[in-house]
Amino acid sequence: MSENPKKIEKPTQELSSILEQMGTEQLGEYLKANKEELNKGDYKRAFYNYFTEVLETKNLKLKDVYRDSNISEGLAGKIIRMEKHTKKRDYIIRLCVAGHFDLRETNKALKLYGMNELYPKNSRDACFIIAINNRIFDPYEIDEMLEENGLGKLEEPNREE
Repeated sequence: MSENPKKIEKPTQELSSILEQMGTEQLGEYLKANKEELNKGDYKRAFYNYFTEVLETKNLKLKDVYRDSNISEGLAGKIIRMEKHTKKRDYIIRLCVAGHFDLRETNKALKLYGMNELYPKNSRDACFIIAINNRIFDPYEIDEMLEENGLGKLEEPNREE
């Protein structure tokens, strides 16, 4: 029996370079040639896949992230699968912190979810950056840092959500 070889994913940079050299008449050809890569652009699936892949590299389970984020399993699962889109950036930050994401991983998750990355010129974001860079993965400890500096605590979900 022959095994199916695993497809090698084209890096975004490579696709960008190809696009820079194309004229408008080549768009159809590009879309056809890169159909599989472009379908990965589904932002709902992209966020979920990225989030779970990062957890896998850290040997963490979703149930542990739910518990450590202090977001109910039902709500957190819907947020991660994007069945219930949240506009509350703090929820995504809570999930990333609970998932032990580093700064690059956190910023990519925020971006994939359609939110702004952590910004060093924002006082509250600077606190998150310092906490993440110092491997503080406890939302309550981050809340203490925020409160000590007169910044708002991480938003907690209502139990009705």
